Amino acid sequence: MKKKLISTILVATILTGCSNQPDVLLTYSENPSRYQYDQSDNINMAEFFATDLTVIPDDLNHMQNSDITATSSLIVNISDDEVLYANNVYEPMYPASLTKLITALVVLKHADLNDMVTISYKASHITESGAKLCGFKEGDKIKLEALLNCLLVYSGNDAGIAIAEHVGGSEEGFAKMMNETAKSVGAVHSNFINPHGLHNDNHYTTAYDLYLVFNELLKYDKFVSIINQESYTAQYTDKDNNSKEEQFLSTNRYLKGIESAPKGITVVGGKTGTTSKAGSCLILYSKDDDNKSYISLIMQARDGDSLFSQMTKLLGMIP
Repeated sequence: MKKKLISTILVATILTGCSNQPDVLLTYSENPSRYQYDQSDNINMAEFFATDLTVIPDDLNHMQNSDITATSSLIVNISDDEVLYANNVYEPMYPASLTKLITALVVLKHADLNDMVTISYKASHITESGAKLCGFKEGDKIKLEALLNCLLVYSGNDAGIAIAEHVGGSEEGFAKMMNETAKSVGAVHSNFINPHGLHNDNHYTTAYDLYLVFNELLKYDKFVSIINQESYTAQYTDKDNNSKEEQFLSTNRYLKGIESAPKGITVVGGKTGTTSKAGSCLILYSKDDDNKSYISLIMQARDGDSLFSQMTKLLGMIP
């Protein structure tokens, strides 16, 4: 069933599903679905919907499948603009490392991948327990393109801070770019605080917004080639100009052969994300034997095994 709506209906549909507006959310409770916002900061919603966008109206946003137990889930045939399954796609959620998708979009839109980046003290001293790190040291020098690979393939949080400081001047400056870039593709129900997705109560998005961001990223051949890698070898120099080389493995079980997609479906690539509050998350770009393309997304699964099991069930819905 195709769902294309013009601007006014789109705004009404989205706001029915989630009443927040971009850049105006001031306070969160412990549950990110309960919030307050200040309407004094008027947003011209129409500018984000000047062209038709695929949307999921309420009657398609609460599908039920006993095998799909994650809080939010979605699969869309982007070749035919057809929603195959959707549940709670406008619910505000903590995105964990799916945040790195909007980080990548800012880089691809606004930065030169040939830039050399010097790793700062802050980027090399992330102390949060469980944070995934590439292990870069202060003073290391590495190309921005290599950092982008490390960010997307291995999900290195230190790569995220290094990117943010280089491109935005600071994490705060980069976060502003993230939110502006998100709005530019119609992802107006998000608020990004950092470039990596380590937990912050005011850092949130929705499955629908991530779908829009990911769909925009697929326009970049560089992005598609990066997420298709099983591993990436970064070459860089340390502060004393000694050459370094490090291999980073993908977090995507399909690419590593640990999980298998249904017959006839090829997983091109995607992005994982996990924190204690976000749960286990995954977004994928896949193709079928007819070369039709799909975006699928699971947010807040119980754990990694459940995440990939549910994703395989979603992919199994492809006719």
